[in-house]
Amino acid sequence: METQYFKHYSPALGRDMECKVYGHGGRPVLFIPCQDGRFFDFENFKMADVWAPWIDSGQVMVFSIDTIDSETWSNKDGDPGWRIWRYEQWIAYITNEMVPFMRSMVNERNGWTGEPGILVFGSSLGATHAANLYFRRPDLFDRLLALSGIYTAEYGFGSFMNDLVYNNSPVHYLANMPSDHPYVSLYNQRKAVICVGQGPWEIPDSTRQLDSILHSKGINVWVDYWGYDCAHDWDWWYKQVVYYLPFLLQ
Repeated sequence: METQYFKHYSPALGRDMECKVYGHGGRPVLFIPCQDGRFFDFENFKMADVWAPWIDSGQVMVFSIDTIDSETWSNKDGDPGWRIWRYEQWIAYITNEMVPFMRSMVNERNGWTGEPGILVFGSSLGATHAANLYFRRPDLFDRLLALSGIYTAEYGFGSFMNDLVYNNSPVHYLANMPSDHPYVSLYNQRKAVICVGQGPWEIPDSTRQLDSILHSKGINVWVDYWGYDCAHDWDWWYKQVVYYLPFLLQ
């Protein structure tokens, strides 16, 4: 498997950001690590091994990035206004810096010009971030794989609410999205999978809440509930990737 490491200065964040790229061609995939995770988690937690058949066959190139959760969602004692402002900078880093980098790289390697063509993937809080990116920016992301996420910003910011928190809380902004909003038709041209187990450490109620909102808006997403043996853990996420990825790559 071809791998490449990059460190770039991010104007949005005012600091260096690291990432690693796996593969030599195919659809670009953005991997967002679990809570407080780093770019090397895709490899260190063996998720790269699970994706290897699709990476080695040239179907996908996976770009694994850093979170800044320790400054934002996890920093429960910090000022919530500053923390959500900082999170919004991370969103800008992804949409304004990583996305063009990904597009340029896959285009250079294999002439990929798919529009928008990026699959965003994460588990746990990584799924929360991935779903937020997909629903906020369907012009950039046309595939979503979200495993064991929580889809309200209350997880990170409690009862604090301002415009930025609202705009990063899918159960809030989707609930108020008009059914004739142009994004609804965009979502329905995309493919998204949101999956949660019902076993140890899982929180399926958040997925059920989002599921109900999506259904009410006529937004087609494959929302799936696994059994009471399905725990909030990597071994289950491996199985779910193998199960859902062929659908998302069709």
